[in-house]
Amino acid sequence: MDPLVAVVYALVFPGLLFLFAYALFLQFVDRKVTARLQNRVGPPWWQPFADLVKLLSKEDITPENVDHRAMRVIPLLAFAAVATAFLYVPVLGPSPFAFQGDLIVVLYLLTLPTILLFLLGWLSRNIFGTIGGVRAATQLFIYEVPFFLALLGPAIAAGVWSISGIVEWQRANLWSIVFQPIGFVVALIGLQAKLERTPFDIPEAETEIVAGPWTELTGPKLAVMRLSIDMALVVGASLVAALFLGGPSVAGTDFVGAAIGFGMFLAKTLAILFLLTAIRAAMGRIRIDQLNRFGWTYMAGAALLQMFLVLLLPQVVAG
Repeated sequence: MDPLVAVVYALVFPGLLFLFAYALFLQFVDRKVTARLQNRVGPPWWQPFADLVKLLSKEDITPENVDHRAMRVIPLLAFAAVATAFLYVPVLGPSPFAFQGDLIVVLYLLTLPTILLFLLGWLSRNIFGTIGGVRAATQLFIYEVPFFLALLGPAIAAGVWSISGIVEWQRANLWSIVFQPIGFVVALIGLQAKLERTPFDIPEAETEIVAGPWTELTGPKLAVMRLSIDMALVVGASLVAALFLGGPSVAGTDFVGAAIGFGMFLAKTLAILFLLTAIRAAMGRIRIDQLNRFGWTYMAGAALLQMFLVLLLPQVVAG
């Protein structure tokens, strides 16, 4: 790949600049759809950008006796992790950065924002931040196993560990959701929990612990961290769309094929966002003990059942 093309792909389109703009757009759609489902008007289209500019212009305050450098660096690390993960997700077609095993790398990078949120809460020396950080870490151990198992199902069926390779396999066969519907549902619930969206917003329960690990974040730090979570929504929705809905794959690699593939990418990620938004608008927050029981009893059980069916399917077809 030409170095200049690689730089444009990584930094402009469909790289960092597109990810930034699409993250703000999905935040607007999320807030607007939630408002309409709850019979409210909702924000104007430019509100997410205005909120970001407002936070960037606010005073940056760090509590006394807290590691100032760590508090500044952690949001940047979360931003970098999510932005890097997006490079391996197909947007126009197969990612030029794809390699065998990039699925594992993306799953690892998507785990980092939650771990960094825990560190923010722990380092803040704020009781609400500490409790919220511990909740974030506890929740991570509950949903991460079934979420990983659900996303590994399409990889096992396709026989490859590359996201682009799984998309190409689906183009030659069927979308993974056709024979792995249980895995798709578990992946959606796991993504909702990973993003700490209702009903899994336990770490930042504002009625209990103010904002959890977000409590001491102000100004630019808060802006970058919130933007990182919005970007994680794009990456998560894109990943689920690629693994279960065929991603942007179309026949042909010319300009028309790329344009059609990009249209499919937008349609599928918006469809997944609508499902996540419907869950958010329809449900209230659950307790951590309820999530623990639900995660290990139902989510993990369903994910293991899906893995068993994926492994059993080739034997049935061969027989």
